[in-house]
Amino acid sequence: MKIGILGTGDVGRALGSGFIALGHEVKMGSRAAANEKAAEWASTSGINASTGTFADAAKFGDIVVLALLWSGTENALKLARAENFAGKVVIDAINPLLFETGKPIALALGHTDSGGEQVQRWLPSAHVVKAFNTVGNNLMFKPDLPGGPPDMFIAGNDSAAKQTVAAILDSFGWVTIDVGGIEGSRLLEPLCILWVEYGMRTGTWNHAFKLLRK
Repeated sequence: MKIGILGTGDVGRALGSGFIALGHEVKMGSRAAANEKAAEWASTSGINASTGTFADAAKFGDIVVLALLWSGTENALKLARAENFAGKVVIDAINPLLFETGKPIALALGHTDSGGEQVQRWLPSAHVVKAFNTVGNNLMFKPDLPGGPPDMFIAGNDSAAKQTVAAILDSFGWVTIDVGGIEGSRLLEPLCILWVEYGMRTGTWNHAFKLLRK
């Protein structure tokens, strides 16, 4: 499968490496084709890794992953061109965070809207699924935790797209919990703040969520 990743930060590189490890082809996109972070990642990731612009990556991918800073997301999607996402599953791993002194302190929106919903409005012909936004990049691929495989909560409007993402999550070592339509991002994005707050208070970043049920 071909995977396009928009974003060259820790999340984009972690997910890209996970897909590469599973044998997929990955193109990492950025604003400029000659991005140093993307080039460094590709140089150590084997023949299935390549780089390009946001538009290159979006056009390349059968599935497209958004791993961007919220502040630049709308512009990045404009540069990638909406037609390159048409009919595709788009995994939205973005949290609409506000930063202070380099630390995430709050969400830029919530209650009646979410980042996931905005992404779906910006890409009306794509099938957006919120996922990978409630854990740190170090645990995104094959998390090995004492309590067993953690749960990844997802939200999206298209059932087939969510089945595709659930299969990806299974191959990445996660159990999937479907919370419903893309408006469920209003619940999932605050979970990122909870994850960050716990990490900041404890100084540890190897935690993930699990829904216990009987």
